[in-house]
Amino acid sequence: MPAIEQVRLGRKRTLPPCPNPLFLRWLTELRDQAVERGQKTQYVYQKAINSLKKYPLPLRNAREAKILQNFGDGICKILDEKLQRHYRENGPDAPIHSLPSGVTVAPSCHSNNNLAQPTKEPSRKEREGGRRKREYVPQKRSGGYAVLLTLYRESQVPGGKGFMFKLELQAEAQHLCDKSFSVPDLGSKYTAWSSVSTLIQKDLVVKTHNPARYSLTELGLALAERLEDGEREREEDRRSEVGEEEEGSGRGVVDLTAVEEEKEKRTEPTARPTPAAYVAQRGSEVPGVSASGKPQAVETKTRPAGGCLYPGSYDIVLCVDFIETTGGSTACKQELVKELQRNGVTFDVRKLNVGDFLWVAKERVAPVSGQLRAPQGRELVLDYIIERKRMDDLCGSIIDGRFREQKVFRLKRCGLQKPIYLVEECGSAAAHLSLPETTLQQAIVNTQVVDGFFVKRVQDVKESVAYLTVMTRYLTKLYQNRTLVCRSRELEGDRRDEEEWGGRERENPSCSLISFPEFNQGAVKNKCQTVREVFARQLMQISGLSGDKAVAILENYSTLHSLLKAYEQCPSDTEREKLLSSIRYGKLKRNLGPALSRTVYQLYCTKGALS
Repeated sequence: MPAIEQVRLGRKRTLPPCPNPLFLRWLTELRDQAVERGQKTQYVYQKAINSLKKYPLPLRNAREAKILQNFGDGICKILDEKLQRHYRENGPDAPIHSLPSGVTVAPSCHSNNNLAQPTKEPSRKEREGGRRKREYVPQKRSGGYAVLLTLYRESQVPGGKGFMFKLELQAEAQHLCDKSFSVPDLGSKYTAWSSVSTLIQKDLVVKTHNPARYSLTELGLALAERLEDGEREREEDRRSEVGEEEEGSGRGVVDLTAVEEEKEKRTEPTARPTPAAYVAQRGSEVPGVSASGKPQAVETKTRPAGGCLYPGSYDIVLCVDFIETTGGSTACKQELVKELQRNGVTFDVRKLNVGDFLWVAKERVAPVSGQLRAPQGRELVLDYIIERKRMDDLCGSIIDGRFREQKVFRLKRCGLQKPIYLVEECGSAAAHLSLPETTLQQAIVNTQVVDGFFVKRVQDVKESVAYLTVMTRYLTKLYQNRTLVCRSRELEGDRRDEEEWGGRERENPSCSLISFPEFNQGAVKNKCQTVREVFARQLMQISGLSGDKAVAILENYSTLHSLLKAYEQCPSDTEREKLLSSIRYGKLKRNLGPALSRTVYQLYCTKGALS
């Protein structure tokens, strides 16, 4: 009896091979190059590959492929150029519907990269033992090399943060890299920073938080340690070679060229070959570490290491929000710039996420030989920030709610301790505003008395520029002999810690300031908010509930869930209505009162529309 044949499962009809393998190969190469560079064109090439695989007829040129879906003029032009190059290299009669011998296209798989690059026929050793996956090691003095070494050296600093921000990382890693981290080379749009995406894909660097923090993974730490060991060995070999040359040349001979090179090296940012040298260089900045790298006794309250700006190494620069110079009344805004230039004020127009004017201490950086632009110096934000309001703008911001939001949620929480409101009178135009003048005057008084802002009232743009000029000269004189210490706002804590430090800074002529990138990124208007922040914004929309009252409620019930849970535990509606009435707020410690407590209860516990 004949044996029963085994039933074959799966697809019975085999798919025919693609009749245009050469075009398929080129599209696959383009797709893979876009994937390596992180370009979004990889998805366009992938769609074209899928369309080409479904087309059953051979194509004589790329122009015929325009009838296919996802084939535009750009892709067809690229394929035509590759086809002409193919004819020039292999002759006008070279076949285009078959691949050269020894080159194949790997079968597709169900992923974003479902077509692999053309591969050659594997060797006998590879067929027997399989191909080993090559470890990724960045090239010496490349962007990835510099980033790994910088993060590793930062991790070895005692008391360090364990992470670095983007601009901080770029500034520290620049001297270890031949390419610029901010300016691309001629004819290219990529910088040394582009290699960070590769480090993240290879699981060597991890990116967290907003603003972004970069730190090493376990794999990255091991690789960076090996790179550091190689750097240390090369440094020792270089020193030994220099010592041998000095012994051979004799002590009486002086090389003037070497002396000049040594002077140039002193003016440029010096490389830090080892973590020990890195700690020694930053010894004065790191709590508990002396200049020799040895631990020393420190106070109980230490500031996080972030770098120092010493007297004479920085300039005080006024930063102007670009909104103050563009759009709207162009004549008035151009007048502001001209007046600043006429008064000789050093200013910089940039995007400020909060406030209209502020001052930074900008580090003086010498240009580096071989680079088009000088490296970007560190910038520390002084504790003064100005919000400029015309009377008509003040009226509009009160009506749409921006006035309270700017004061309570943005200016008060931006991390700077001396916010200033610069109010410009409109003269006769104030009589034609939507709100009565008494309401506007009361809002200005409340800003100064209740919210604690300093209010400066001026008549026009010229007086505003005069005030900015006087403030710039005052701050330049105030900070001219001060050592500025860079601190991290997130690691310092709340404003209570800042007030304690402020009292000590009056005794010691040094200041602890936030870096401008951290300040500006932390003040983004539409950044992700915590549940506590959203709850506070909801409370602030209730009429009569000021910022101090909202803070007092949040101290007892940090989230809406905790407040609703407290309402559920009350035995009666009367007690629920009076739940918040005894909460004290402000400096005078007054009670919220039963009326406001009842309003909050009705808002969150009334089903249906409020009466």
